[in-house]
Amino acid sequence: MPRRVLQGVVVSDKNDKTVIVSVERRVMHPIYKKFIRRSKRYAAHDETNASKVGDTVMIQECRPLSKTKRWEVVSSAASQQA
Repeated sequence: MPRRVLQGVVVSDKNDKTVIVSVERRVMHPIYKKFIRRSKRYAAHDETNASKVGDTVMIQECRPLSKTKRWEVVSSAASQQA
């Protein structure tokens, strides 16, 4: 079964080897038929502490690493531009 990959923005890097990533998606409102933004925050494992607040990163599902961490950082847009 393939692992899900999501793209989001790092909103916190205060923990060691952990970043909080906010992922936004657009959904259509059932009554007004307009697109609205919904966001969800994921705790992701960042082994090298390379991601900083404001970076756009790709996260991928992985085995449970702690109580809340089930995602890992695959790549950072900052490292792709360099």
